[in-house]
Amino acid sequence: MQNITSLPPLALYIHFPWCKQKCPYCDFNSHQQKEALPEEKYIEALLADLEQDLPLIWGRKVTTIFMGGGTPSLFTSQAIGNLLNGIRARIPLSPFAEITMEANPGTIDNEKLPAFKEAGINRISIGAQSFNDTHLKSLGRIHSADKAYSAIETAKNSGYEKINIDLMFGLPNQTFEQAKKDIEIATSLETDHISFYELTLEPNTAFFQNPPKLPDEELSWEIFQTGLNELKNKNYDRYEISAYAKPGKQCLHNLNYWNFGDYLGIGAGAHAKITDANQQSITRYTKKRSPKDYLAAHSDNKFISSTKPLDHQHLNFEFLLNALRLTDGFNLELFSERTGLGSDQLFEKLEDSIKIGLLEFLPETKQLKPTEKGIHFINNILEPFLPRA
Repeated sequence: MQNITSLPPLALYIHFPWCKQKCPYCDFNSHQQKEALPEEKYIEALLADLEQDLPLIWGRKVTTIFMGGGTPSLFTSQAIGNLLNGIRARIPLSPFAEITMEANPGTIDNEKLPAFKEAGINRISIGAQSFNDTHLKSLGRIHSADKAYSAIETAKNSGYEKINIDLMFGLPNQTFEQAKKDIEIATSLETDHISFYELTLEPNTAFFQNPPKLPDEELSWEIFQTGLNELKNKNYDRYEISAYAKPGKQCLHNLNYWNFGDYLGIGAGAHAKITDANQQSITRYTKKRSPKDYLAAHSDNKFISSTKPLDHQHLNFEFLLNALRLTDGFNLELFSERTGLGSDQLFEKLEDSIKIGLLEFLPETKQLKPTEKGIHFINNILEPFLPRA
């Protein structure tokens, strides 16, 4: 029986679906910008979308905002400022809310970054990916290494409270020395946060259809271990599978995801997860994916494309899918609080993973955390929880 007695923190995700060009490894809902951006119309649609969702979260306060894509930094600072002003007029926002924007170095400059800060962005996530021009070209990036350096330095000088760098490894034809150099450069820039992750070939991408030559498994593992050591030596704490932060500089928005918090999702293809204690339900909502369809939906405010209440089976799986990404894992009491379910059956299904050393259980705190080995075998831990048809 489900017993939801309290509501989790609430975040807001905003999706911007356009890019200057589609990267061959990207499986996100992004579309090449082929004509002028419909900035004003899209901002109006986002605010109408938010208004449509307000009855789902009456009386609740938003603690973080994340603008992802696509490339949010294609938009002007004036458009972003109008959006944030519109959000504040419609929903309570924590006075110290973390507000993140993803930015492509090829779309920002010495004027745009300070203007985004003035508009209300206080955390910037810069998609550097590499500091090697040959690799950037192979990844289909529109920026150079110099552009990445310039964007990071400008962000630091603009006074952002938090700055993240995205860094990929296992790139086409990448050598150990090249990957090591990328890692050394990223840590030397002394930003607050680094997302360090391996290139994967996802279905429905150009790389999946025509795979490039990638480093073999042994080399990728050597690169990864070298990166881990370098990040640790430079005082970056690994708090999630691919996230590393200086003390107190974790991404609060993503922590809310991984701790199975609630979030609204507005924009083309955005997803949401909302808890309703009165109805004893947790529901996922998806918005219309195509930018054209999404903008057309503004005329009748029918932005939602699907609604899916989560049953007990899906709640178990989705909670673990998120919480086991954290190196500290989760507390069994948090599981019950966020899902409304008892933890006994969950724990029973995890006992085998504890016995073979993929999970560690701390009885005094009721904490379950992946071991160093378990972090690399999360799918094995999740297998008993896979939703069955």
